[in-house]
Amino acid sequence: MTTRLDVLVIGAGQAGLATAYHLQGHGLRFQVLEAGQRPVGAWPQHYASLKLFSPARHASLPGWPFSGDPERYPTRNEVVAYLEAYAAHFQFPIVTGAEVAQVLPDGEEFRVLSADGRIFCARAVVAATGTFRRPFMPEVPGRETFGGQVLHSLAYQEPSPFVGQRVLVVGAGNSAVQIAVELTEVARVTLANRTRVQFTPQRPLGRDVHDWITWARVDQLTLGHLRRLPSPRHVFDPGVYRAAFRRGKLDERRMFTRFTAGGVVWPDGQEERVDAVIFATGYRANLDFLRGTGALDRQGEPVQRLGVSRTVSGLYFVGLSGQRALASATLRGAGQDAAVVVRHLVR
Repeated sequence: MTTRLDVLVIGAGQAGLATAYHLQGHGLRFQVLEAGQRPVGAWPQHYASLKLFSPARHASLPGWPFSGDPERYPTRNEVVAYLEAYAAHFQFPIVTGAEVAQVLPDGEEFRVLSADGRIFCARAVVAATGTFRRPFMPEVPGRETFGGQVLHSLAYQEPSPFVGQRVLVVGAGNSAVQIAVELTEVARVTLANRTRVQFTPQRPLGRDVHDWITWARVDQLTLGHLRRLPSPRHVFDPGVYRAAFRRGKLDERRMFTRFTAGGVVWPDGQEERVDAVIFATGYRANLDFLRGTGALDRQGEPVQRLGVSRTVSGLYFVGLSGQRALASATLRGAGQDAAVVVRHLVR
């Protein structure tokens, strides 16, 4: 039997749960479809030592704050526990093990097909799968000939497999630096990137940088504002990352030009043997189930504005990087983006 709903939300990570909160507040009939067995998104897949780059009081979803010290920086496992507790507290109608294979616009409603053959119908769909299940690695010449290990940061868990190795970490963001510094305890590490790392103190004048961002309302800058601003990648440094460079435990170089069978070639032509390369190079939208609907451009990115599809009526997005504001795709931004989308949906 097919159940017809007001809204189907695809994905039960932070974006999907924030959307569920606002849908529930409007009394809409909805379900959340989650491919995994727990409403925690991709968080369990991230490296074990991961800590949020914002304190707990800036990392809560709407209606349910993180417990404990609000000034602490929650770990990966704390975020997982928080998301599960959040879903349980509000008793959202979540269907786990429901991997969405295809979304089909059908007149004034959508038919959503799961990989196991189930069919769900609703008048609106919110794609809240975000990006963190679709890692991006740039094409580098010679990669297919390289005899060492190549992986994305999503597959990195902890440093013990790299003891005594020569390791390159590619990237200039928070995760790249955090992983590189962690690896210096067991390996010889270089951070390779196209843009030098820009460090920002984590706690200027004794307050977390997110306090200042909130006070200055930088979080409220919309996508239009963001397009007019320079976009350097800033790494929030609690005092240990730049110190690793100063102590000589870690160095930074321009991105290598190609792989060889045994290593890489640097821009000056020098070839070096390397055991492993870890790409901390971000993610792309995880929206293959929308192919064929006209909702995506040629690169597979959604054609949308502020989370509202510009090509498919009744289709919405939450959890995209830069979707609406600077904080989009983060825990602290998911609730605000979801609120905007649900208000539009209700109208």
